[in-house]
Amino acid sequence: MSSQVSPKTVTVEPVRAAVEDAKPTVVASSAPVEPPVVETISEPVAAEPDTKTTAELAAESAAIPESAKEGGAEKPPTPTRRSVSFDKAAKTHDGSPLSKFFSELPSVFEATEWREMWGIELQESENHVQTSIVLEKFLRANNKDVAKSKAQLIEALKWRKKTQPGKLLDDKSFDNAKFSNLGYVTTHTTASGAKEVITWNIYGAVKSVKNTFSDIAEFLEWRAALMELSIRKLDLASATEKIPENGPDPYRMIQVHDYRNVSFLRMDPSIKAASKETIQTFSMAYPELLKEKFFVNVPVLMGWVFTAMKIFLSAETIKKFHPLSYGSSLAGEIPEIAEQLPKDYGGSGQDLKEGATVMYTAE
Repeated sequence: MSSQVSPKTVTVEPVRAAVEDAKPTVVASSAPVEPPVVETISEPVAAEPDTKTTAELAAESAAIPESAKEGGAEKPPTPTRRSVSFDKAAKTHDGSPLSKFFSELPSVFEATEWREMWGIELQESENHVQTSIVLEKFLRANNKDVAKSKAQLIEALKWRKKTQPGKLLDDKSFDNAKFSNLGYVTTHTTASGAKEVITWNIYGAVKSVKNTFSDIAEFLEWRAALMELSIRKLDLASATEKIPENGPDPYRMIQVHDYRNVSFLRMDPSIKAASKETIQTFSMAYPELLKEKFFVNVPVLMGWVFTAMKIFLSAETIKKFHPLSYGSSLAGEIPEIAEQLPKDYGGSGQDLKEGATVMYTAE
């Protein structure tokens, strides 16, 4: 009689891969991890006859591995060894404000469609030193509040996208009659080798109050271009060290506002409006870039300027402000570079007009 065919269930399990590296770095993935799949295959298998010929027995014996013959049972196949790919750049956020801020960057870039800040192309990697410097400054300006820091960064990036302050510095020539001799940037080196950058605003050089201050947008563009020049002197884009989490920030500048021969600032509404707009914009777009700010040759009637600043700036920032009655007193306030300052400010260095400035139209 012919053999009967009966159904038989065969279970096939996946081969478990051995990982060569004992301590791999976990690579984050948004894809869910699927459990091993066990497939059940039903197929007809011919029933084995009750008796086998000598040749059949010999063939089956030859197919069994020697190790299985010795152990009395067939051993499972040796698992296939496969290499695992690791992403060395991946980093798990450590829960610090800076780390949390980094995790918010994708949504920041989506909201602004802009990444450039102070000449730095912001990156999402926590290992990017220049990005960490920018984020730390925004955090310090907001007492480490990530949500507030994020909101300010979004506003600042949108402003840069619209205003293009870097291009104002590179491409625009400002009206010589309105702004020449009003602003300079100088760099100095301390005995320890540290760089000090000073931005100078010489308001006593204003030729016409109406021409200089009546167009607030134009005045703000000039001030932004001068600020961008100062930041380039800081050279943040080439920085190799992060700001210590709870330590001093080495990436800041000094500002000097000179009011010698200025008597008009007490009443003129155009100057007040321009000053107010500048303070508001700069506190938003350039946080924590100021090390100290000196107001020299300050008239007694200039008190309203400091009152206006207190409305928009934090108490920590206000502490950096130092009004001085005489320009020559400045050297005593910055002893580490005192000799390098211009003579008008208590030093013996080169004239201020030898410093760097923005481009101006021909006279």
